[in-house]
Amino acid sequence: MLIGLVTATAASVCYGTGSVLQALGARRSAREEAARAGAAPAGGAGPDATTTEHGGPSLASTAKAVVTWEFILGTVLDFVGFLLGALAARLLPLFLSQTIISANLVITALLSVRMLGLRLKRLEWTSIGVLCGALVLLAVAAGPEGPHHAAWPVHWWLLIGSVVLIAGGSLLVRRLGRSGAIVAGLLSGLGFGALGIGVRILDGLEPFDLGQLVTDPALYAILVGGLGGMYLHTVALQLGSVNAATAALVVGETVVPGAVGVIWLGDSSRPGFAPLAVFGFVLAVVSAVGVAWFGEGEGGALDAVEPQPAGADR
Repeated sequence: MLIGLVTATAASVCYGTGSVLQALGARRSAREEAARAGAAPAGGAGPDATTTEHGGPSLASTAKAVVTWEFILGTVLDFVGFLLGALAARLLPLFLSQTIISANLVITALLSVRMLGLRLKRLEWTSIGVLCGALVLLAVAAGPEGPHHAAWPVHWWLLIGSVVLIAGGSLLVRRLGRSGAIVAGLLSGLGFGALGIGVRILDGLEPFDLGQLVTDPALYAILVGGLGGMYLHTVALQLGSVNAATAALVVGETVVPGAVGVIWLGDSSRPGFAPLAVFGFVLAVVSAVGVAWFGEGEGGALDAVEPQPAGADR
């Protein structure tokens, strides 16, 4: 249990720092792209257009954002966080490991003030404080994790669900344009949630069996959920506030894996602590929603290239 708590916390720090670095990279890329395009109108034609006809980021602008050094360093931290989070998912109940990892929202908020110059509202700070309290409740209430195996159809349903989620979600966010930041963050969280479930039920790890590992649909659900979640998170960072996008991600990667762990994988709380675990879980989700809601008005990377009204609160 202790090793799981330490690795989940370390994963949270890696993810939180990585998100802010990725936001920095997305902002710098948006400014450079706008300068090269000669401040072309949103949705303008040509290879240098940064937005689609719906006002969302073009595939080209997203691709250019991911090759900035800040974004690459953030991605390396994400990969380290993934490895640590995968270990935590094998050592802790999913509702606990995913929620601790989701506390990267706190790291993101603190670093965004320092590195991005954001000023958080009082309600955002309150929501972050409530989230920290909810994590303490969950840690106190958590019992042993359930088994690491699930019925074979569950592996296939996880893969099919991941493909539908990422493909359909990408199309939806593209249609929503500038209003799709929270949706993109939520869908990216669901993708990372699928990754967490896949790691938990993946066959061929204990004992190691390469043949069993590469034929398990859960392995490919991990790849689809992880890569798709990263793409959608990048889009969310381009469209909206890093704190709002990360908070929406928190909800997605916490609720579904936690429910799956309890309902199908045998995760449980300590005897007599079930009400505390439920309360802590709900409190964590509500507080994350609060951060997303109250921080929704803060601009994203694409807004960094647009003129701001005099006296606007950044």
